[in-house]
Amino acid sequence: MTHEPQLFCNFARFIVRQMANILNIETSTAVCSVALGADGQVLEHHENYDGQTHATLLSAYIQDVMRYVRAREMKLDAVAVSIGPGSYTGLRIGLSEAKGLAYGLDIPLIAVNTLQLLTVSTMFNHVLDDDVLYAPMIDARRMEVYTAVYNAALQAIVKPQPLILDRDSFSSVLAGNKVVFMGDGSDKARQVIKHRNAQFVDRVKPVALDMIALSERAFRQQDFADVAYSTPFYLKEFQATVPRNKVLGQ
Repeated sequence: MTHEPQLFCNFARFIVRQMANILNIETSTAVCSVALGADGQVLEHHENYDGQTHATLLSAYIQDVMRYVRAREMKLDAVAVSIGPGSYTGLRIGLSEAKGLAYGLDIPLIAVNTLQLLTVSTMFNHVLDDDVLYAPMIDARRMEVYTAVYNAALQAIVKPQPLILDRDSFSSVLAGNKVVFMGDGSDKARQVIKHRNAQFVDRVKPVALDMIALSERAFRQQDFADVAYSTPFYLKEFQATVPRNKVLGQ
């Protein structure tokens, strides 16, 4: 995956200048991935897209990264994990591994929102207008998705929530903004959202490589999760779209 320099413009404020070696873990969907990042650079990474492999592959991937760290006499400064929303089983596996590492190595734990991760992945890998909004979507059941709406600074225009999609979904936001939909739930949205301001980006998946900017930002800000009590970010109660004359999520 190549990240061209100009694709980082909207997210430049999140690139960290302080050197920090962070192990990133992503298991919120069918993809199982880990990445070792330092100062915005990828030092080691592993990915598998086959699905249902987290329990068998994640520990092996982490062991490979730790061998890399030890062989170079490096110090791991933090471990980051995608906290959800997403797959119940996948999130539990990822968080369990991350907690074990953080506790065993006595290093901070960083929790990364999966919807923000999808947004960053889209920013990094696609050339889009500066003023677009981003609507990441993670597939659930039937016409249900986990979603939110962010601007280019990752400010939540619509807070993360579970949603039942229909033709009125996001209508108020789309009325005055171009909105980019991405993630494995966006295929369902494409079936019902026909607004002229809706744009769909295919094949965007949450992967550990794209967590690096987010985890380094959290490390710089000392934004750490509680190793003992952190739980996955589950969004359980689905809701239908609000009436057309109201803004979604408010």
